[in-house]
Amino acid sequence: MQYLDEKEVRRLLRIEELIPVMRKTMAEFSAGKWKQPVRSVLSQHGGFFGIMPASGEAMGIKMVTFYPNNSDLPTHMAVIALFDPKTGEPIALMDGRYITEMRTAAVSATATDALAAPKAKILSLLGTGVQARAHLEVLRHVRQFEEVRVWSRTSERAERFAEEHRVKAMTLEAAVRDADVIVTATSSREPILKGEWLKPGAHVNAVGASRPDWRELDDAAMANVVVVDSYDGARSEAGDVILSGITPYAELGEVLNGTKPIPTGKTTVFKSLGMAVEDVATAMLVYQAAQSGGGLSSGR
Repeated sequence: MQYLDEKEVRRLLRIEELIPVMRKTMAEFSAGKWKQPVRSVLSQHGGFFGIMPASGEAMGIKMVTFYPNNSDLPTHMAVIALFDPKTGEPIALMDGRYITEMRTAAVSATATDALAAPKAKILSLLGTGVQARAHLEVLRHVRQFEEVRVWSRTSERAERFAEEHRVKAMTLEAAVRDADVIVTATSSREPILKGEWLKPGAHVNAVGASRPDWRELDDAAMANVVVVDSYDGARSEAGDVILSGITPYAELGEVLNGTKPIPTGKTTVFKSLGMAVEDVATAMLVYQAAQSGGGLSSGR
């Protein structure tokens, strides 16, 4: 069984390969070609411990922790185990933190490519953590942004992020007004994004608020065309969906498959919770890269 630590995963995972894999995986999931239960979560010790198995072309499980109060460690940490779907043999164990980070952004890129205006020029990032950084990197693979804005509750963090990435730090409302694509990647438990700020035809990737009682978007924002990664996950885990009382229009895979086309010019929201199929498909991509000659470690 091969072991890959985060350093090796970072070296092997290529964004230009990951986005097409996520597009294919989301389409296959909505077509019934993958099986996964809703994430099982234990809440204890001031954090959350999740178990996420999935089986399709590949088979595996992610074990992930979310400790929102961590200061000297990442808030999310994970390991992913892969198994041979034909024999059940364990074939790889790898660090899952970077995979979680990048597959989330790659799925948002898939949604942005399918839902956002083709000539989207202004990107707004609400939040300055790892997901904001990942989305800034990955979304540039699907749209050519001329302006990038960032907001954080802590102005110093926004200014630091802006200086590091050569973008504009702005107030919350100003960052959203006239933006074509908005990413909400915060730890907020109450709505921060107001629907009245969204321009007609804007697209929102909502990747925070991963608990049933947490929200990032207000009711007006959620009154637009809402696309989710999974109906089951959204109905059980997404506070933005549950507390607003809306019915999602489609799964992203249904949009990709053409079974639920999006009306032209509509304002759209992609509510992303993250799914095991995304982790397992990404881990298999990394494993295959290692098997082709890139791997450094085995048997640990």
